[in-house]
Amino acid sequence: MFPLNYFLFLQIILFLFITPGPPRIVIVSYSMNYGVRKCIWMALGDITANIIQATLVIFVIGSFFSENPTFLNIFKWVGVAYILYLAFDIFNSRPKEVNSTKDFSKSFFSFFKDGFLVAGTSPKAWMFFPLIFPQFIDFNENYLIQFLILITTYVVLDFLSLIGYALLAQKLITWINTKPRTINTISASVLVIIALIIVATQQY
Repeated sequence: MFPLNYFLFLQIILFLFITPGPPRIVIVSYSMNYGVRKCIWMALGDITANIIQATLVIFVIGSFFSENPTFLNIFKWVGVAYILYLAFDIFNSRPKEVNSTKDFSKSFFSFFKDGFLVAGTSPKAWMFFPLIFPQFIDFNENYLIQFLILITTYVVLDFLSLIGYALLAQKLITWINTKPRTINTISASVLVIIALIIVATQQY
């Protein structure tokens, strides 16, 4: 059976994906410092975390997080700490020349890990999947098929939006060449602001 209000679900997630959050801020900076190709691994880490989150919520955890806000607080502070770590790492990273062919030391696994942890420790994601995701599934029908349709839609659009941000960042590379540390400073500052907003607004 097709999921309930599928097109409403599309509108909601598209709005979420075009809104700059930690994964998109990080991937913009990484795109400019390391290139789009390596950012694919970060995007894969992000959607892997989302698949695990959605699966746990629908088939294992259920309403656990809604009934146990302490665990959401744990994810909140772990996420804030990791966002601040990434802000520090981005601020101190060495800007990449546009036509540089040098091999940078940051591994593919490191990109995957960053994407996985940023998405995996996001309280926003842990709230989206148990509170919003199930609203589009009719549990009286074959909900496995509905789940597969929804999660496939989610991860494909999430992946494409992340790569879109990375490609857009590459379009600004000429400007970045004239101010090589500017994007790192801006990205790090935005991540710090996001971390502070999470601390101030996300209370469980």
